[in-house]
Amino acid sequence: MTILVFVATGVMIRLGIWQLDRLEQRREFNARVREQSGQTLLQITAANQKTISPEMEYRQVSLQGEYDFTHEIVLRNQVWHDQSGVHLLTPLHISGSDQYVYINRGWIPLEAYNTGNLDQFHESGVITVTGIIRASQAGGFLGINTDPTPVPGENLKIWNMVNIENLALQTPYSLLPVYIQQLPDPSWQSLPYRSEVKLELSEGPHQGYALQWFTFALILGIGYPIFVRREEMKSTLHVAESKIDPTKVESTASSTDL
Repeated sequence: MTILVFVATGVMIRLGIWQLDRLEQRREFNARVREQSGQTLLQITAANQKTISPEMEYRQVSLQGEYDFTHEIVLRNQVWHDQSGVHLLTPLHISGSDQYVYINRGWIPLEAYNTGNLDQFHESGVITVTGIIRASQAGGFLGINTDPTPVPGENLKIWNMVNIENLALQTPYSLLPVYIQQLPDPSWQSLPYRSEVKLELSEGPHQGYALQWFTFALILGIGYPIFVRREEMKSTLHVAESKIDPTKVESTASSTDL
């Protein structure tokens, strides 16, 4: 039992430290988001496209180019006001360069996607896009990649995550290492519906969870020795009582009666 108590106490302390690590990561994430979102609008051009990196995630940008709908994909399991649907992600050829970048153009209902006619959502000509830089999604739950890796010549149309590295395997041109989530525009009222990037910049429950784990460890660390001490006292008392000679007790009682 003592070994189990030591192990349990160690596990609780480790869980508390883990929650503090999560808290620090959350604080760093919040600081990075505030730093990037607080910067001025960045115009992506042929001259500065090579400087765009995942570290710039959540910075607002603007760029121009033409869409290549041949390599358009859809992101499944997307919801808009409790309605099921998909997001359309289309590679945009950046004007004046040989680079492309995937643009999340927004949401369409599942019924519209199931018709198989996505031509109605095409945007032709030179397009100006204003959006937010988003980092590639390398893994889902527990870091597991839920999408198959494309083989040469394959063109997967339905994806669970926006994995730029895997998307690059099925596109014939060079992609930026990020994608752009297009922001809503008051002048655009039709499908696909653009959406804001919603982020909760709080510290979350990690500090409270850490305090709970440390409290549990403290209770167990202090309470178990007290429990052991009480059990020892009970055992000592029991041994002492068992050593009393019954005959002496009876003789003393008889003398008292006389």
